[in-house]
Parts: sequence; structure tokens; C-alpha cells
Amino acid sequence: MPVNKKYFLIRIVAWLHLWLGLISGLVIFIVSITGAIFVFQKEISEVTRKQTLFIHRHDTSYALPLQALLHRAQCAIGMQKHISYVTVYTDSSRAWEFMAFAPGDPKGIFFPKTIQYYESVFVNPFTGEVTGKINYLHDFFVIVKNIHWSLFLNTRYGQPIVGWCTIIFIVILITGIILWFPPKWKRSEIKRAFMISWKSRWKRLNYDLHNVLVFYVFLVALLLALTGSLFAFNWMRNLFAYQGKHQSKPKNSLHFHIRAEDGFIPDQVLYTVRHKFPHATRFLLQLPADNCSPIIIIVYHQKEVYYDASVFAFNQQTGELLFHESFPYKTVGEKILQMNYDIHVGAIGGIMGKCVAFLGSMICASLPITGLFIWIGKRKKKIKSLTSK
Repeated sequence: MPVNKKYFLIRIVAWLHLWLGLISGLVIFIVSITGAIFVFQKEISEVTRKQTLFIHRHDTSYALPLQALLHRAQCAIGMQKHISYVTVYTDSSRAWEFMAFAPGDPKGIFFPKTIQYYESVFVNPFTGEVTGKINYLHDFFVIVKNIHWSLFLNTRYGQPIVGWCTIIFIVILITGIILWFPPKWKRSEIKRAFMISWKSRWKRLNYDLHNVLVFYVFLVALLLALTGSLFAFNWMRNLFAYQGKHQSKPKNSLHFHIRAEDGFIPDQVLYTVRHKFPHATRFLLQLPADNCSPIIIIVYHQKEVYYDASVFAFNQQTGELLFHESFPYKTVGEKILQMNYDIHVGAIGGIMGKCVAFLGSMICASLPITGLFIWIGKRKKKIKSLTSK
């Protein structure tokens, strides 16, 4: 490629990198720093709320009936707040969570206005003792998550802003790696591209932190941005939804014998599904909101992730199995979508994956700041040169 044409293309790439960075920099910083904070929310919450989330194992071998526990939880949270979800742990050291959730004003500008109530009561399943309550509207990590998700705005207003800034960030990453690429693979150029000069003056150090780190974080940042943008846009999710073929399910692999005359249907559903999946780590039971909705139970087969799950829907009146789907039988595209959250927060790779996601997010948060300082420095230099003439 002729030198002048190459120079012209680099100038275009540099112009895009600069102005897209200035346009989206603040949002990228906010989304990145909140993402880094949220990565270890589970581990931190389990330490700070140990008395609420964990129990001392009781001598009783079996948990109390779900109906009795649900009544205790409902009394504790208030009869005017309908408990919608129950999280049941197979770990006998965990309290069960009974969550009440109701949407608020769909047109509210800020996140809290869009929710009427969002609270949980935690109950010792062996004694029925209430171990604690959490109002998630005031929970630190829920606030952080919703800043990350939609800048603490209503999802319909805030998420498109976050989504498009994330798409812009992908372009910034690509233009950044083009600008990073050494023009000549000499020893001095290679050293400048791959190593940070920690002993240099602030201006050079800032440049290295911006220019060199983009290489080391590129793939992680690109993955975080792509998985993040999948949350924001239906058209992106639709690209994956129907890719691949469904795996055929083995016939007659599941039999459920639930009868309405045997008592409280949710109790029977939980007991039967737990019996079918003794090695599952937890179960999420969604109670019907009206007389027509089914009882839904989600079986999570692994401890730290959400993607490996089986979903069952039962008739709330008769206990008849209406619907069943499992992760292994989905299309490739559906599997990617179901794994998206676990990839995004790094949980797919265990604690090491979370550490990578944390470091990647922190570096992503630093790039708009170091980039801004580079731009300010160049502006000052330009103004100084103009005034000196």
C-alpha cells in the first residue's frame, strides 16, 4: 500500500477512535467500573450477610413442608406482598429464599420507580425460623447492577444508551488495536508496543497505560462488550436464537406422578422434582400469579452458573407436566444465549474466570481516562504551538 494512502487510512482510524471515545467515554467508564464491582457480588454477599443466608444444620433430617415455610415467609414479609419465587438449596447449610416482586410504573424514569416491591425473606427450612430480610431496592449490588444495566434509568430508556455505547466501544477496541500495531517490527518498536515504561514521566506512562494495555485486554474486553450488547438488543439475540438444530430428547425419560388430591401442589412439585434430580445444587420455584398461570420450577445442575438448567412447567390445578426443556437439547444458538450471563461475569471459568472479568473490566474503565488525558495533552500542545507563532 502506498505510504500516503496508508497514512490517510490511519488518520481516519485515529479520528474515529478519538471522537467515538469522547462521545461514549463516560458511559464506558461507568459500565466498566460497575461491572468490575459486580463480578464478586455473590462471594462478598455471602460474607457480609452470613447470618441471613446461612444456618446451623438442624437435627431434623427433612425440611418442613413448603406450605408451612411459605406461610412463615408470607407473614414475615407482609400479606399484601405476594411471594413469587422460592429458591431451594440442596446444601443443608443454606436458608431458603422467599422473594416477593411486583413491577411498578412502566414509564418511570428511574429504576426504583419501575418496581413496586422487591424483597426477600430467608427461612431456615428445618425449623421455620426467619433468618433475615433483604429489601433489594436498597441493596448495594442491585443498585450497582442497575447502574451497569441501564445507568439506573428505566430499562426502556437506559439500556439502549448502554447498548449503543457498548457497540461503539467494540469499534473503539478495533480501531485501538489497529493504532497499537507496530509500524515496524524492530526491537525498539516491539518493546514500546508490549511493555509499559513504569519509570517514565507521567505523560509517557499514561500513554503506555492506554496504548499497551489495549493489546493485553483486547480479547477479554471484546468478549465482555459482545456479551453485554446481547442483553441490550433483541435483533442481536435473534441472530443466535435459531442457529443450529435441537438435539433429540430421549423418550420417556421423565415421569412425574403428581395428583391434586394429594395436597398442596407446589409442595408435590418440589418434592417430586428434587427426587428426580438429587444431585442438583438448587431449585427456583416460580409460584403462579393468578389462577391460570403454571407452576414453574428451574433445576440448576451446577453450583456457580445459571446456564446448565432444566425448566419444568406444571398445571397448578392438576399437577400435570405441561412443558419441559433442558440445556443439552437446545440449539447451539440457544445454548450461547443461555450461557451469555455466565460468560459476561466470568462465572463460566470459575473463580479464575471472575478474576479475568474483574481485571478486564478495570482496565476497560481506565481506557477512557487515560485516553482523555492523552487528548487534553495534545490539545494543550496544539494551542501552545499556535499561540507561539
